[in-house]
Amino acid sequence: MPHASATNRPRNMAEQVRRLLSLFGPEDRVLISIAADPDALASALAFKRLLWRRVAGVTIARVNEISRPDNLAMVRLLKIPVEPLASLRPDDYSKRVLVDSQPRHHKAFARAAQHVVIDHHPLGEELERACFSDIRPRYGATASILTEYLRAAGIKPSARLATALVYGIKNDTAGFQRPSLEQDVKAFQFLFPKANQSVLRNIEFSEMRLKDLEVLHQALEVYLVRRHCIFAHLGQIKNPDNLVQIADFFLKVDSVDMSVASGVHHNGLIIVVRNAGLRNNAGKLVEQAFGHLGSAGGHKSMARAEIPLPVLQDHLRGLDQEAVGEFIRKSLQRPAGRSRS
Repeated sequence: MPHASATNRPRNMAEQVRRLLSLFGPEDRVLISIAADPDALASALAFKRLLWRRVAGVTIARVNEISRPDNLAMVRLLKIPVEPLASLRPDDYSKRVLVDSQPRHHKAFARAAQHVVIDHHPLGEELERACFSDIRPRYGATASILTEYLRAAGIKPSARLATALVYGIKNDTAGFQRPSLEQDVKAFQFLFPKANQSVLRNIEFSEMRLKDLEVLHQALEVYLVRRHCIFAHLGQIKNPDNLVQIADFFLKVDSVDMSVASGVHHNGLIIVVRNAGLRNNAGKLVEQAFGHLGSAGGHKSMARAEIPLPVLQDHLRGLDQEAVGEFIRKSLQRPAGRSRS
C-alpha cells in the first residue's frame, strides 16, 4: 500500500489525490472515524465525497458524544450521517480512515490499524508504514487540507459540503484569530461563496443552551486572575464541553491573554487552556505541567489535559475544589516562570 507523509502542503496535490484514491476499490466498505467537532465532521463529509461512486459504502463514526449546541445544529441542519463508533466493529470494514485525529488521540482509534490518516495536529508518533498519512501541523484546520483534495480531484462542493467546511475552518481557526496559513484563507475564500449563509448563521448562533448559563454563572463566581491569566476550577461537572465554552468566554476579557477552565468529570480532572498571548505556548505549557500525570498537549493557542483522579490523589493531600484549583494554578505558572500576584 502506498505511503505518504507530509508536514507541509505537497507540491503536487493531483498526484497526492491519485495515490490516495488508488487505495480504494468498488468492493470496499469504508469506516471514517472522528472525534466529533466541526472540523472533524466537515473533514469526514469531504472524505466521503471524495469516495462517492468509488466504493461500496462509507460510514462516519464518532468516539465521543455530540453535546455542544453548535455541533448538534451542524449535524441536524446539514444532515451529516454519524454513528457511535462503539456500536460498530472496525474489522467489518475493509478500509479505515481517520481524519482530524491520530491513533494516539483515543484508545478506540488504536484498536484497529488505520489505512489513511489526514490531520493538522502535531505528529506525536511515527505512523505505521502501511498507512497513507498527510499530517500538516501548521494548518489551522483539517477541513482546509480536505478542501485542497477536493479541488485537486476536480470536485465542486455542494452548498451542504461547502457550509460544513467553512464552519470547520472558521471554528478551528477561531475566525483566523488562531495560528493558520495562507492555505486556510484560500480554502475559506474558495468555499465561502458556495456555502448556505442562512444555515451557517444558524449553526454559529447555536453556541449555548439555557442550562449552560448555570455553569457560566458558577465560573463567574469562582474565577481568579493571576497576572494576565484567568483560572476557573468548577469542581464536579456534568459536561466537559462547558469547560471549552468558559475558557473561550474568559479569553474575551481585555486584560487576559490566557484562560484556564477545569473540572472533574467521571474519574478524571479535565483542564482546558486557551492562549492569546505572544510568549506562551498552551500546548507546550500543558504538556510540561501535566504530561507526566496523564494525557496533555495541543497547539500554541489551545490545549487540553486529562488526569485520572487516582494519579492526582497521589500528588495532593485532598481533592477538594480549592486544593485542586491551587494545584492547577501552581503547575501552570511554574513551567512558565510566572510569579503569583
